[in-house]
Amino acid sequence: MTAPGSAPNSVRPHGAGVAVLSDIHAVLPALEAVLAEPDVRAADRIVLTGDLLAGPLPRQTLARLRALGDRAVWISGNADREMAAARPGNEPGDPMDAWAAGQLGPEDLEFLRSLPATVTLEVAGLGPVLFCHATPRDDTEIALVDSRPERWAEVLAGVPDAVRTVVCGHTHMPFVRFTHGRLVVNPGSVGMPYGRPGAHWALLGPGGGAVTLRHTAFDHEAACARIARESDSPSAAAWADTYVRARHSAEEALAAFGPGDGRNAAPGTDG
Repeated sequence: MTAPGSAPNSVRPHGAGVAVLSDIHAVLPALEAVLAEPDVRAADRIVLTGDLLAGPLPRQTLARLRALGDRAVWISGNADREMAAARPGNEPGDPMDAWAAGQLGPEDLEFLRSLPATVTLEVAGLGPVLFCHATPRDDTEIALVDSRPERWAEVLAGVPDAVRTVVCGHTHMPFVRFTHGRLVVNPGSVGMPYGRPGAHWALLGPGGGAVTLRHTAFDHEAACARIARESDSPSAAAWADTYVRARHSAEEALAAFGPGDGRNAAPGTDG
């Protein structure tokens, strides 16, 4: 894993707004809805913070993201990493992720392997911002809006002092939290939201360094029908019914993810 803020994964400078899209999970209708937003069309950069293609329309989603050209800043997520490493006997544990990996060609998988774990980008009004998938040090680590301060101290310990804003994803729940002198932003998930249907994302920079959590509503019923029609995955319809319709509440997700941040560990033990 590349050390946060180290070359070559630093991109400087960019002064206009930065849109952050995380956890798209190959839900192309949700991605298209976000990319149609005026603030996203106008953004100087679109940062993709991982778990991009593990879902029902991986090839189509990859093509749409590649069409962004130099505006896109790509970061690897745990699902992207696992898909890139997929081979017989070493498939991702999630059936949909394993299927999606099989839809990509060798060059696509090599592209996923090439993605950095972190990128540091200069954002107007915020200075250097570190973007990652889960935490700056690990693409599966759990840190939540209600994680204890000691947990945040652990996961932010290696971040350079100059970085005062960290943007992460992974848990699919949007939040902004100030902790240990740093602003932590999670844009939520574009394609697999918890709590309500629609695509969650974030906008950084405009308005003197503002951080805005955004929600894009779209016709999720039509999106589910399209996924069932266009995906070759035998489980696409059921998958879309669960995730695109956001059958899981944020409260259920917090209960499921919560133990992963060590909150139940005995004092003095590693969490």
